[in-house]
Amino acid sequence: MKQKTKAMAQLDPILRSTLKPDNVPRNRQLAAGSLSASLLLAAVCVISLHGQAAAPTLRWAEGLSGCTFSADDDGRYRYGLWTNDFGIVLAVDSQELQKAGRRTEPIFTVMLTLRYRGKHSLSFDPSAITLEFVKHSRDLHSALDPTELAARFQADSDRFAKTTEHDINKHPEKKEELESRLQEHQKNIAEMLTFLDVRSLRTLRLNPAHAEASGWVYFSASSKWIGDWKKQEEFILRVPLGDQVIEFPFALPPSEGDVLLRRR
Repeated sequence: MKQKTKAMAQLDPILRSTLKPDNVPRNRQLAAGSLSASLLLAAVCVISLHGQAAAPTLRWAEGLSGCTFSADDDGRYRYGLWTNDFGIVLAVDSQELQKAGRRTEPIFTVMLTLRYRGKHSLSFDPSAITLEFVKHSRDLHSALDPTELAARFQADSDRFAKTTEHDINKHPEKKEELESRLQEHQKNIAEMLTFLDVRSLRTLRLNPAHAEASGWVYFSASSKWIGDWKKQEEFILRVPLGDQVIEFPFALPPSEGDVLLRRR
């Protein structure tokens, strides 16, 4: 597990490329009791129907059988929901609000891990996942396609290269400085493209022979409804899985004013 966490940290340029390194190590495990009460709308972690046309919904709720929460020393909060047929774990960086606004474009990221426990198979399409920004007019965003996102990053890199070439022609005395900046930018973009290609969660089918999958899912954090972040933000992640929808209500930070530090 430590090796897997280390590898993920090394291949995480979208999350780290524009941030200063953490400098205060700390190990910590929180009991499953820190989500704000306003998010705990479900009384029990059971399947319920929301209207005839809606799919059955299985909702994470604090402290109930099959529903887990941890705050880990890799700097991520983890919400798990487990049934006899499958388990799904949502991991979100404790500093995701700060990181989302520092990227090339505002993007909110989460990592999902799925584990199939059944005897048959289970289809999964990450493009159907949605994220609701509860405190911003309940704005609903669908997951971004990683291939399209990579194309946008590449187009941005191409524009940056052309701008740099123009600036060098205009200010040849700054050639070394401008070329150095371009090389750093292209390096970061290359790492991002590799990350999107290798670490994104893709459409898949889980079965006993291929029982586990994990990867990152991305959402735009920009719209006319989303302005500055609140002191504590609330979200609802909805994950269609099989013939039902898994809901994860979560907050950042889980307890207002909470700060989760990570190991170096």
